[in-house]
Amino acid sequence: MSISKRLRDISVATLNEMLESSEDPVRLIDKYLAAQAEQIRSTERLLSQCLAHSQSVRQQYLTADQMKQKREQQAMLALRAGEDEVARLALQEKMQQEELSANYKALYEESQYSIRDLEDQLRQLKADLDEVAAKRGYYLARLEAVRLQQRMNERVRPSGSGYGVPRMFDRLDERLSDMESHARTLREVRSGTREMMRYAGAAVDAVEQELANLRRKLEQEGYKR
Repeated sequence: MSISKRLRDISVATLNEMLESSEDPVRLIDKYLAAQAEQIRSTERLLSQCLAHSQSVRQQYLTADQMKQKREQQAMLALRAGEDEVARLALQEKMQQEELSANYKALYEESQYSIRDLEDQLRQLKADLDEVAAKRGYYLARLEAVRLQQRMNERVRPSGSGYGVPRMFDRLDERLSDMESHARTLREVRSGTREMMRYAGAAVDAVEQELANLRRKLEQEGYKR
């Protein structure tokens, strides 16, 4: 795993922790997006400079390579003409250009690695920006839901006098319960009175019946009053 990837993972994890503990996640995300956008612009400027430098090094590498080939051809011409000393000088410069070409080529290849690394970082930064921007929309929606819920709670909260709609029905329930209890008590009293009267009447009838039975028994025994 590259250093930039590890740093990216750490920064994203840190952001997630901050989002969970933040009272205003949208403002935090906006701050992060602004910093991320600036880092993208800075990376783009650095990448542009690296590309320009790499192109310059490549041109010097190609120029040195062409000069090397040119001096080699001049040395061959000098040898054909019998100009050994000129050929030696041409070959010396050819070797210098060859070494220079190799050095520039190494610098160019190294610059390509740096460019690829910067391009990867830039892609990752933009991907992170898109990811966090999407989270901003999500947290903004959550924040708006909370605000709407708070407004709804404010609308249904009882008034300060204590006579809101819920309290009004509570008082009505209490009044109706008292009336129902009173009516039920009267009904029970009336019902008990009627029951006692029926019981008393039945008791009188039973006594009279028993008295009549005794009279008949006495008459059967021949007893006369």
